[in-house]
Amino acid sequence: MAEKILFCWSGGKDSALALYEIQQNETYEIVALLTTVTEDYDRISMHGIRRVLLEHQAESLNYSLEEVFISKNTSQEEYESTMRDILTKYLNCGVASIVFGDIFLEDVRKYREDNLSKIGMKGVFPLWKRDTSELAHTFIQLGFKAVITCVDTHVLDKTFVGRAFDEEFLSELPPHVDPCGENGEFHSFVFDGPIFRRRILHTTGEVVLRDNRFYYCDVIPVSTLCSC
Repeated sequence: MAEKILFCWSGGKDSALALYEIQQNETYEIVALLTTVTEDYDRISMHGIRRVLLEHQAESLNYSLEEVFISKNTSQEEYESTMRDILTKYLNCGVASIVFGDIFLEDVRKYREDNLSKIGMKGVFPLWKRDTSELAHTFIQLGFKAVITCVDTHVLDKTFVGRAFDEEFLSELPPHVDPCGENGEFHSFVFDGPIFRRRILHTTGEVVLRDNRFYYCDVIPVSTLCSC
């Protein structure tokens, strides 16, 4: 019998590739996608993806969605308490593991594992220590499609946001930027690929600067556009 697991879903390319890897493994059965949503903005935290697009992703992926709502000013303690309550609910239903798309950040993995161990759960990391350049090209070769939704201006300029994550994008990244943006250099929204039943229809909108550091490109579902 397959092990029931919860999948930590950000809406971006690393999550999508990790999900693809998990789906190739009959050892696991995904019971739901777990996503943190900043309720003040009604968007996925950090990635800036509208909640409605998150729901379209979950529907196309054919998985239930567990949304964790936090405020923009939520403290670390409040976040961990909220997350602990939700994870305990799943633990009581026989789910003891959570999948993450992390690749090489040791401190992030340790933080996740330390918090999970407090309630008797563990983490699964299908992309761990894989070469990020190889992963980025594999993502594209598999037929995944993604748009860059956020860039950190400390390492990338405004011209990189709103672009397709493709071979041209990778070729123009500065040498110090990780090809998967693992250090937070950029974030993405995946709208098509081998794990989706159908493409997420969208267009790109306004680009804005937040916190005097991060450029966000609004991704708009086509169903919300005026047809007149």
